Amino acid sequence: MPELHFPWIEVSILLPMFGAIWLYIQRRNPNNLTHAIVICGLTLLLTVGELIDFLIIGSFEAHDHWFSLEWLFHRDLFVVDELSAFQLPLSALIFLVTILSTLKTKAARFSLPLTLISESLLLATFSCRASWPLIVLLILSTIPPWLELRQRGRCTRIYTLHMAAFSILLLVGWGWLTQVDQTSSAALIPGALLTGAALIRSGIFPLHLWIPDLFDKAAFGTSILYTTPLVGAYAVMRLVLPYAPTWALQTIAILSLFTALYAGGMALVQSEARRMFCFLFLSQASLVLIGLELVTPIGLTGALCVWLSVGLSMTGFGITLRSIESRINRISLTQFHGLQRQMPMLAGFFLLTGLAAIGFPATVGFIGMELLIEGAIEVYPLVGTLVVIAAALNGIAVLLAYFRIFTGRSVLTRVPMHARMSERIAVLVLTLLILGGGLYPQPGTATRYHAGKAISDQRQKNPLTVGPVMHHDEEDDHDDETDDEVARDAND
Repeated sequence: MPELHFPWIEVSILLPMFGAIWLYIQRRNPNNLTHAIVICGLTLLLTVGELIDFLIIGSFEAHDHWFSLEWLFHRDLFVVDELSAFQLPLSALIFLVTILSTLKTKAARFSLPLTLISESLLLATFSCRASWPLIVLLILSTIPPWLELRQRGRCTRIYTLHMAAFSILLLVGWGWLTQVDQTSSAALIPGALLTGAALIRSGIFPLHLWIPDLFDKAAFGTSILYTTPLVGAYAVMRLVLPYAPTWALQTIAILSLFTALYAGGMALVQSEARRMFCFLFLSQASLVLIGLELVTPIGLTGALCVWLSVGLSMTGFGITLRSIESRINRISLTQFHGLQRQMPMLAGFFLLTGLAAIGFPATVGFIGMELLIEGAIEVYPLVGTLVVIAAALNGIAVLLAYFRIFTGRSVLTRVPMHARMSERIAVLVLTLLILGGGLYPQPGTATRYHAGKAISDQRQKNPLTVGPVMHHDEEDDHDDETDDEVARDAND
């Protein structure tokens, strides 16, 4: 396996961990927020350097230049490939802009050490392909939000029950799967257990209750950081998709489709902006799992592109709401607030990120939604139609929230409502990425196609996972045309 020219992976994972220790030791330092921003900024630079180094190598996968923990772990424990190469800088960016948009007056309620520990665990998760270490990391990542809920004195019953079930299903399912022949019918039951774990972590109906509960009780920033990277989708890609039988993926797709429609409808009737964001995110995240079930190059390409766009756009959408909440408390959607005149930059960014999430033209989500809908219609025409309906519901929810928050009679206050410099920087960075990815989508789309093609090929090696979509000879004929179709869609 090729190796990177610098140990980007290990350093990017260890830096936030050591940063968390430093912030805990200096927990009474008034400059801790600035220190956290610097640490997250350096981590982002490391992940971007890792991505550039990986692209220069031109391989499908690569490991670190050297591995200092080789005596404890296998050398190929942390590997970057075309699936995770873009997820790592995206995850680091999500943490940076979230901390960057945190007001100093709210920093005391937002645990910076736990946030940096979560970042370290997330980067390790996206860099890990070995099954047992990945499962351990997925379970460990559930602990920081639980600790924050305990620190805030909030009830943890719903979150604990769901995450405990997720952990048990994950451990039992994979442990069982390793003891049986993965190409025989004996793998059906452990496949079902892993599917159940993936449904819980992804927040798919009816196992989604922990996500609204988390948004209601935890800090808004913590909820954004724990959900928007779509770790549940990564668990599906690594643990479920290569081994799960066809019926398991069909179950995920059907429940994901229902969740997209259900959450889109729920977003329309929420009376609070935070809960509206929660259901809007659930609807958008469910579309990624729908694309993964198609197991065709176009469908997988669309799902992976939507994955990136949801991470960018929903993070921007969330930090906009969080910035407004930090000034006027929780936002009610039962009245018009008229904030357009007082915060025009946040108003424009709110509309941009909301429309990007549903695939508005010239935004980063446009190509992904087009490919996802095309792949769904090609395989299941009804599914493609319902995906369009779910996107329409989400668009209506975004516009309704915009009108409620930013239009109406303006009420001037003595409290400064304009965006601070750090918030402007976060808005500018995300805006450039959202518009740049929409106006020049070809590089990202090409890499997403290669990753989707590799996943599809890996799945075809297992006789239990041959999908009902098309026969092998049809797939071979179809793959010859896929590269041209993806390129044509991106250029269009």
